[in-house]
Amino acid sequence: MALRLIEMVLQEKDGVEVRELLKEQTVLEHRQVRLPDGEMLVRILLDAEQSEAVLDLLEKRFAGEDGTRVVILPVEATLPRAEPEPAATPDQPPPGENPPPEEKTPERISREELYEDIKDAARSSRVYLAMVVLATVVAAIGLYYNSVAIIIGAMVIAPLLGPNVALALATTLGDLPLLRRALLTALTGIVTAMVLSVIIGVLLHVNPESSEVASRNAVGVGDVVVALASGCAGALAFTTGVSATLIGVMVAVALLPPLVTFGLLLGSGHPTPAMGALSLFMMNLICVNLAGVMTFLVQGIHPTSWWEKDRAVKATRIAIGLWVALLAALGGMILLLRKG
Repeated sequence: MALRLIEMVLQEKDGVEVRELLKEQTVLEHRQVRLPDGEMLVRILLDAEQSEAVLDLLEKRFAGEDGTRVVILPVEATLPRAEPEPAATPDQPPPGENPPPEEKTPERISREELYEDIKDAARSSRVYLAMVVLATVVAAIGLYYNSVAIIIGAMVIAPLLGPNVALALATTLGDLPLLRRALLTALTGIVTAMVLSVIIGVLLHVNPESSEVASRNAVGVGDVVVALASGCAGALAFTTGVSATLIGVMVAVALLPPLVTFGLLLGSGHPTPAMGALSLFMMNLICVNLAGVMTFLVQGIHPTSWWEKDRAVKATRIAIGLWVALLAALGGMILLLRKG
């Protein structure tokens, strides 16, 4: 896991309190530098997976004070190589009592860092729309020429990763502003890709029997498994701080080609297979978001305050129930159509 440097400016009198807060935390280095006007610069070097616990402590104690801002900086490396300071040894339990179980630190970046990364990825901008348009055009050409290589090239662009992961995070945190932004961005991308692919389908008249098109006009068990794995991988890519570019390809496999296939078939005058491609896209969209929410929960992503936790728990239960209900309804509809 990478290193993080936490910096904040406090009054000099608060330096002792910071030391007390960090006594039971595993940090690599803690320094306090005196500044003019009775202020002090606090610098804490630690592993990224340890940062959330320290940030929660600092937020609870100093968040309400004017002019206090905590800054988190990524650290590539340090010389000499930093060794962790030993954490304070807890008191031994009385004879006959078992020691309390140690809390396992989640192997992920802090909640605040994760939020900032995903918040930016959920923003609807000209670049995002341009990426959607480019990915749609490339995918449509790949489907028209039945070329796997071109289709993979479209998926590398991966424009739909950010808003869908943001939607899962907003559900987990109960964050309504982020939820609205992510939902609007996702819908904008979906509608743009759908309309553009319909126009391309009218112009090119895609053959519904070509292998790449025919493989995306029905739902199979393998498609559901891929969508669930894609949602998990997308959420894990953000929580561990690794590059999401290659992971975005997995999400694009589940979302972009079926959506473009639907538009191409509909524009070419093949409504029946087009509905099959749309059902595959809807199934994958539900599975990606459901898997994303479950992954964030397993990773221990939750708000800081108890009232936000209560709201987040309610929002998560409603969202999971809604996704499961939609998944069941869509699966039942697909089975009925197949029997018919």
